[in-house]
Amino acid sequence: MPVKIRLQRHGKKGKPYYWIVAADARAKRDGKYLEKLGAYNPNTNPATIDLNVDGAVKWLQNGAQPTDTAKNLLSYKGALLKNHLAGGVRKGALTEEQAEAKFNAWLEEKSGKVDAKKDNLAKAEADEKAKALAAEKATNEARIAAAAPVVEETEEVKAEAASNEEE
Repeated sequence: MPVKIRLQRHGKKGKPYYWIVAADARAKRDGKYLEKLGAYNPNTNPATIDLNVDGAVKWLQNGAQPTDTAKNLLSYKGALLKNHLAGGVRKGALTEEQAEAKFNAWLEEKSGKVDAKKDNLAKAEADEKAKALAAEKATNEARIAAAAPVVEETEEVKAEAASNEEE
């Protein structure tokens, strides 16, 4: 039975949410699956990916073939690297401790990059809010300035009318 690691679509129209599953290649896209490995939410920025890395590695070692998108997600979370390192351990090129150390170092580097992106996005959002607030203040001041001469003119007109009535 050929097994694929692929995405199974959930969510509503225009708001996709995916499960990462190991399924028989002949099964329907959203049909029966063998094991749920994780979830992928592309609606957030950066996208949220929850993945059981050990389960994915187990399926990869048993011959499961990931689809293109699933392969990108597995690579992003380090499942393909862990599978590669496990192959090195089986061949004797690495020890289990060395492989684990390399994987943890990669995870640290990756989490640093993700955190930097989140910080940049938060900073950009804060800058955007500050610019919008400044533009709104400028618009309000312009409206107040435009309304002020009208008020002064009406006071002058009333004063002239009062002086005309007195005469």
